[in-house]
Amino acid sequence: MEKPVNLNRYRKGKARAEKKARADNNAVTFGRTKAQKDAEKSDAARVKRLFDGHKQDRD
Repeated sequence: MEKPVNLNRYRKGKARAEKKARADNNAVTFGRTKAQKDAEKSDAARVKRLFDGHKQDRD
């Protein structure tokens, strides 16, 4: 006689694997490191300061 299979364990393991696969896919699609996000923010702030400094008042 074979050992009984716990179907709940199998079902939950399958759900975990699907969630991990979806998370890995999202990490590739949307993921950026904190350093990349900070660098992008600082670049945007620098560009904004540069353009704001060159604005002319129109009367």
